[in-house]
Amino acid sequence: MEIKIQSSQTSDFSAEFTTENYSVFLWKGSGVFSVDGINYSYSGYNILFLSPYQKVKLVSESDENIHVLFFHGDYYCIEYHKKEVACNGLLFNNIYLNPSVELSEESYHYILELFNHIKKEESEKHPFSESIIKTYIQLILAIGSKQKSSIENSIISNEKLPNKNAAEFQKLLETYFKTEKELSFYSDKLNITNSTLSKAVKKEFAKTPTQLINERIILESKKLLHLTYRSVKEIASELGFADEFYFSRYFKKSVGCSPKNYREKVGISVVAKMSM
Repeated sequence: MEIKIQSSQTSDFSAEFTTENYSVFLWKGSGVFSVDGINYSYSGYNILFLSPYQKVKLVSESDENIHVLFFHGDYYCIEYHKKEVACNGLLFNNIYLNPSVELSEESYHYILELFNHIKKEESEKHPFSESIIKTYIQLILAIGSKQKSSIENSIISNEKLPNKNAAEFQKLLETYFKTEKELSFYSDKLNITNSTLSKAVKKEFAKTPTQLINERIILESKKLLHLTYRSVKEIASELGFADEFYFSRYFKKSVGCSPKNYREKVGISVVAKMSM
């Protein structure tokens, strides 16, 4: 499946859902959703951006329609178009931010209209439909990026500075995640206890330090599998695993499939092919 629009009742997504495609969920209402086991509350008009093999569960307090756009990376490459839409690391591939964006009513209805245009073009299969659909996708991602960037800037401007220990942990994690996978390494670096660090990080990011360490390793694993031609053995070594078999078990436990199967389903990006 290269691209698809699906509409269902929110209750239909109360079970865990995952796909090898990028996906954009659009809905209104209030309730709770989870991504990769982390719960987030929501209300109003919402849009959610997920990368391949992220697990989502959405439970609404009322029966509302949820609209989902699926597109494969081969159809619309996020990395290739990241300059135009500024979304890679903002809408997708960021373990520190809430993956959803609250929209205005006007933006919600405008994006829903774009969904409907995509569905119409996909059904007609006109020679120009693919180019038109890609333009619609680009517009949806650009609107989402603009809205999320505005929200993030507003939070920085209007709220207190982030917890110092949590902010320092984030910096350390980005530096050492390939070699240091134990919580104690980071708490020792900050001269605080594991408990103090865990409380600070959980308050700031709604995740424990251990969850963030694991997510950062998996995020890098997915990038290397998708954006390079490196072998699983080479990727395992780069990420500090003793052997590729342990890495494969670690990856499968978090993602639900082996690194080899992930690469087969998601594919290798055009970005990797262009850099050869």
